[in-house]
Amino acid sequence: MKTSAYKHYDELPLFLNAETVAKALGVSPSSGYELMHEKGFPALRIGSRIVVPKEKFIAWVEQNTGGAI
Repeated sequence: MKTSAYKHYDELPLFLNAETVAKALGVSPSSGYELMHEKGFPALRIGSRIVVPKEKFIAWVEQNTGGAI
């Protein structure tokens, strides 16, 4: 089982890409990419990039898991 590369939310960048989402959740990069395309996940499309605002990611994690990374 993979573990998170981050120990606290303060370590996350302001905007997360699929690789950062995957590292934060301790999943594979392809799983992070797939998650960013799921309905209800707070991803933003900026041109051809997809990013997640840090605060929206934190809220999503807390809402869906009831805990912190």
